[in-house]
Amino acid sequence: MTTLSKEQQTEFEAAAFRRLITHLRERTDVQNIDLMNLAGFCRNCLSNWYREAAEAEGVTMTKDESREIVYGMPYEDWKNIHQTEASPVQKAAFEVNNPHK
Repeated sequence: MTTLSKEQQTEFEAAAFRRLITHLRERTDVQNIDLMNLAGFCRNCLSNWYREAAEAEGVTMTKDESREIVYGMPYEDWKNIHQTEASPVQKAAFEVNNPHK
C-alpha cells in the first residue's frame, strides 16, 4: 500500500470531497430520499458532517451555512428548483431503510 504523508492524505480526501460535492450538484435528478434509500446518507447528512467537523475544530457554523456549502446555493432555493415530492414507493422504502431511526 502506498504510504501517504498526513498532508497528502488530507489533500486527497479534500479533493475527493470536492469531486463528490460537484457530482451531487450536477446530479440534481437524484433526490435526497433516493440517496438515503440506497446509500444511507444524503446531501443533508453530508452537510451535517461538514458542520460537525467545523465545530470540532472550534468553528461555529449554522445548518444553513453548511447546507449552502454542499448544495452550492441556499437549501430552500435548491428545494424549490430541484426537489420533487417523494413517491409512495420512495417513502415506504425510506421507512424501512431510514438509518436515523
